[in-house]
Amino acid sequence: MDPDWIAGLIGGLMIGLAAAMFLLLNGRIMGASGLLGGLIDGSGRANAPERAVFIAALILVPALLSRAGIGGPALPVAGLGVMVLAGLLVGIGTRMANGCTSGHGVCGISRLSLRGIVATLIYLLTGGLAVLIARALGWAP
Repeated sequence: MDPDWIAGLIGGLMIGLAAAMFLLLNGRIMGASGLLGGLIDGSGRANAPERAVFIAALILVPALLSRAGIGGPALPVAGLGVMVLAGLLVGIGTRMANGCTSGHGVCGISRLSLRGIVATLIYLLTGGLAVLIARALGWAP
């Protein structure tokens, strides 16, 4: 049996738990792009340590789990140039949508926010379209 679905289930539960704790303890919506954006543009100075710890945990926890043999490292499916382009497009998209998957997809949909539902549908559609284009151009398998 492929254990990937178990890792995905555990990861999804942890994201949901983190979003619930963030809302209950801080009274704010958890959105990774908003937390990172506040660090970069300086608008989040009031709670910069909290933001920094959250972003660091997003990077360090998967690395530590992978190092401990829990889950494997994700292998790149495209070259560095395509990944940089994809990252820039995701960054532009999250800025345009005023949030990312964690903010709109997890927190927005769970609160039945129309804006969150529409943003998530647009993310999914454009993501699928991007994969089709990348495959058609031979950039990704």
